[in-house]
Amino acid sequence: NLTSIENSTVFNNFELYQNYPNPFNPVTTIKYSVPAKSVMLNSFQHLNNSEIPKQVRDDNLNVSLKIYDILGREIKTLLNKLQKPGNYEIQWNASNFPSGIYFYKLTAGNFIDIKKMILLK
Repeated sequence: NLTSIENSTVFNNFELYQNYPNPFNPVTTIKYSVPAKSVMLNSFQHLNNSEIPKQVRDDNLNVSLKIYDILGREIKTLLNKLQKPGNYEIQWNASNFPSGIYFYKLTAGNFIDIKKMILLK
């Protein structure tokens, strides 16, 4: 029998790309990548008291993508859900928003990135 305790979680290869087109009117596309989350485990085998490190993949990660205005106020949540590893893209239709500078923020686990975009009508 094996028993396990969690040691650490490793995140890698997150990416938030620049929206395109930029400047845009009124629709833009935002691409991002979500990698697998690997959990390192120490496993203790009762038969011979040896430790066997293992790496296990947890394929679901809570991802949020939010839009902020120039004053830092959240104006739109484009995404807030569990996602599997992969490459994603999402469109934002800003036809109901005025021209200006906006920021989009991707949060996934401990990863946070923010980029700037310009709505030009």
